[in-house]
Amino acid sequence: MLPGRQLAKSLNNPNYAHMLISMSVLLIAALGFFTGLRSITPIAALCWFAYMHTLQFSGWRNFTASLVAVILFTAAALGEYVSDKLPKTPSRLSAMGLVARIVLGALCGLLLAQPFAFVWPLAILTGAFGGAIGSYIGYFIRTRTVRALRSPDWPIAIVEDIVGAGDRSRAHDAL
Repeated sequence: MLPGRQLAKSLNNPNYAHMLISMSVLLIAALGFFTGLRSITPIAALCWFAYMHTLQFSGWRNFTASLVAVILFTAAALGEYVSDKLPKTPSRLSAMGLVARIVLGALCGLLLAQPFAFVWPLAILTGAFGGAIGSYIGYFIRTRTVRALRSPDWPIAIVEDIVGAGDRSRAHDAL
């Protein structure tokens, strides 16, 4: 059987279609979750994936594949890693920080809806929900760990950075 016909036959299988939908929801929610931990890093990762042709975007989403987007979002992500360690940085649960994480999670969901052939309103909601959950869980774990270990905040923040950056390598394998 030709590969194209085999793929068409697989797509008509309800179990295979259900698995694709489930994986799409999980990947979008995971990217939203990591947006809750580090707001700019997931979209910077999407820009890198698009730039390296791991993800194929079309239409307005194509901006992510440009070198300018890769440089800008990577610089912003690195700046976020630095600013997170500063003592005057507001909480991720402050109104502005939480809204930014939810909006960027929704944007990641919207971007991924097209290559995953996923319904975009559901992708937006899934990404936004993941961003909100990631913000609250990240805050809870970080503050409780600092309190339990009686340590300064910055070593725990670095561990959170490693976890947040480590998801990008796993995401590349999933894509």
